[in-house]
Amino acid sequence: MARDRTATEHVDALVVGSGFGGSVAADRLAQAGLGVVVMERGRGYPPGSFARTPAQAARAFWAPEAGSYGLFDVRSFRHFDSVVASGLGGGSLIYANVLLRKDEHWFVERQQLPGGGYESWPVTRADLDPHYDAVERALNPTPYPLEHPGYDDVPKARAMRTAADRLGLEHFLPPLAVSFAPEPGARPGTGLPIVEPDHGNLHGATRRTCRLCGECNIGCNEGAKNSLDFTYLTAARGHGADLRTGHEARTIRPAARGGYEVDYVRHGPAQDGPPADRLPVRTLHCDRLVLAAGTYGTSGLLLRSRRQLPGIGAALGTRFSGNGDILSFAVRTKDGHGARPASVAPSRGPVITSTIRLPDDLDAQDHSGFAPPGRGAYIQDGGYPAFVGWLVEAAALPRDAGRAGRFLLRQLAAHAVGDPDAAAASLAGLLDDGVLSDTSLPLLGMGRDTPDGVLVLRRGALDAEWSTAGSAQHYARVRAALRAVSEALGGRYADSPHWLLKRIITVHPCGGAPMGRNQVEGVCDEFGEVYGHPGLYVMDAAAMPGPVGTNPALTVAALADRACTRLLEKRASGVERPSEAGRASDVEEASDVEEASDVEEVPDVPASSSAPARVLDTYTRPSSVQFTETMTGDCAPGAGDPRAARRSPAREPLRARLTLTIDDIDEFLARPDHPARADGWIEARGLGGRRPVTDGEVHVFGRGRTPDHRELRYRLFLTDDTGTARTLIGVKDLTPAGLGRMWPATTTLPYVLLAGHLTGNEDRTEGMADIVAAGTLRISPPAFLRQLTTFRTTGPRAAASLARFHVFFLDELRRIYGPTRLLGRG
Repeated sequence: MARDRTATEHVDALVVGSGFGGSVAADRLAQAGLGVVVMERGRGYPPGSFARTPAQAARAFWAPEAGSYGLFDVRSFRHFDSVVASGLGGGSLIYANVLLRKDEHWFVERQQLPGGGYESWPVTRADLDPHYDAVERALNPTPYPLEHPGYDDVPKARAMRTAADRLGLEHFLPPLAVSFAPEPGARPGTGLPIVEPDHGNLHGATRRTCRLCGECNIGCNEGAKNSLDFTYLTAARGHGADLRTGHEARTIRPAARGGYEVDYVRHGPAQDGPPADRLPVRTLHCDRLVLAAGTYGTSGLLLRSRRQLPGIGAALGTRFSGNGDILSFAVRTKDGHGARPASVAPSRGPVITSTIRLPDDLDAQDHSGFAPPGRGAYIQDGGYPAFVGWLVEAAALPRDAGRAGRFLLRQLAAHAVGDPDAAAASLAGLLDDGVLSDTSLPLLGMGRDTPDGVLVLRRGALDAEWSTAGSAQHYARVRAALRAVSEALGGRYADSPHWLLKRIITVHPCGGAPMGRNQVEGVCDEFGEVYGHPGLYVMDAAAMPGPVGTNPALTVAALADRACTRLLEKRASGVERPSEAGRASDVEEASDVEEASDVEEVPDVPASSSAPARVLDTYTRPSSVQFTETMTGDCAPGAGDPRAARRSPAREPLRARLTLTIDDIDEFLARPDHPARADGWIEARGLGGRRPVTDGEVHVFGRGRTPDHRELRYRLFLTDDTGTARTLIGVKDLTPAGLGRMWPATTTLPYVLLAGHLTGNEDRTEGMADIVAAGTLRISPPAFLRQLTTFRTTGPRAAASLARFHVFFLDELRRIYGPTRLLGRG
């Protein structure tokens, strides 16, 4: 990979990942006034954008090495498979909406595990209850409204209640983060427009209430799910958080000046740019770093960065589990007399409507009913989209030779007598009235399996050493319960094909960077802060020291909310000093000078050699300068130039926020075009909302049309929400004039928006044929004052570098707009 480690954009807080931990952190920290950047490797998914056709589904998987940047990240390890999400909103885009609190008695302390060792949680249910409350207020979960007209015809929900009653087990309708009514307190109804808050949602899209399509796990195209992009992330952006999609963090390290440096790459559309393994690596500096990239993403980041994080706990990679996930099926369910097929209609309703609870040895109650003693678990109904029913029926045909044979004989007889009704009847017989798909229900189990897995790196890739063997008692108990539920419904129990190989599919991986009461027991403390590395936090399922047992989403979000409360309390009290965040010890500081091309191959640096390395790095690395500007204006689709745009009736608002970074002040001043790198975003309705700048450059006081002219020339690459490439070219033409012209000239940016990505040699705006829009952006006086507070500098001569930049800038203005009038000197 190409390295660009001097490119250190600075932010108060960087959040890596946008799932249940990252979204909560982004909102809480931005609301408190911190400058927040969220890096999400995937893209945004507004309603209507989730894959439904075969062609779309083929591109719906996360495989950057193959040019695919889709929603589903499918991983196959040695003893199990796993599915997680990649997109703005993380797992909330594909989870089944269940928000359950972890059982009070399951917050164990040093409980012995079946295969040896123990499980220990440094937090309690009482610690989390206020934060559970806060998350529920934001996500507004509600039980499935089974008794309301329009939602009352969901057979599987009633079937689960029947099975639980027959087995003497606890049954309830769990809270679902789904909008069944257009607004809280309103009457539920299917397909109704949802009433949005005044600030709308970040997609700018219309949402509709649940229409019972069973498509929750492949992305809700109605927008009925109260997923994180509609809730926490929309709120975070409203508080000023910068949400950057297509950004994937690769490694992290403490910075010598405090805080952390994060190396990352930016993914583009499949047809653009180099392969994923040759993307340029950029660097961002932050005072506080929140890792929330999911169990695999966060654990992988920490493992790849282990040598840059000396002293990190030996627990790194441990306590992994699949949260007890297991899938089975109740096949061909029958009525109470066992005589006639009973519909469970798995494709009607949200994916999960009901929950059956298996008690735990720790419960303060007797174990009446079916369940034998053991570690607790839950059973929930599953569902799937209607089109899967066709696949179920088709898959059954080869195993039912009799049915297929009868179909062929009836077809021949129909042709012989010329009876079209007979032909239709034979086709109906072929489909068996759809009985198989209508009477077969997926059953989902989860619970307190054994967290004895270990995540490791093999040849730079994340691998998992875990199998079902260590949790044999858990799976035996849950499979027995799943079999009993199937039989209580008059059906036949069927394991998933995976179980024949003693494999499972988990969608709830936990652990890898577990919390603990000390550095031996955990990687981070009970608030997610990594031991020995102040300002570095783990706020996702990687921090779990064991299985949650229930669906983990709500617990992940509550733990993140609690961690943010502590972070902000420390900041307010002055205990946390951001300039020292990430600084642990002299030996730990020294690690940030390691600059090998492959992190896994970096040798350990002895403590005795760290001081000379630090001195050498201090005096050889370049000094950088950075600032952020915010511009607002308009955009006129179809206008050929900014002047025409001012007269266009089709004008719409456009905003831009750009962070300009001068990576090497010496090189910047020496080059006549004075280039600076530009990162950030551009937002307009015609682009599909807020779009990240995937590559950008600004030439500060470059040469203009004549020797006396100077230009501030912007070239910004981006793509719209359809993946179409666009280039914004803007020029501030600084013409020699009096002092009165300085403000409008330096704060007004006429621009054109072009089709495609144009290189620097092609960006002269005269005579361009591929202009798709034009307009003007401006920096307002309040925005300019805020811009003055954003200047940052790094390097061995930081203060001098900033002064040199300001002298350069003021000298250029003095030369253009009159030296005596501007600075009062000749």
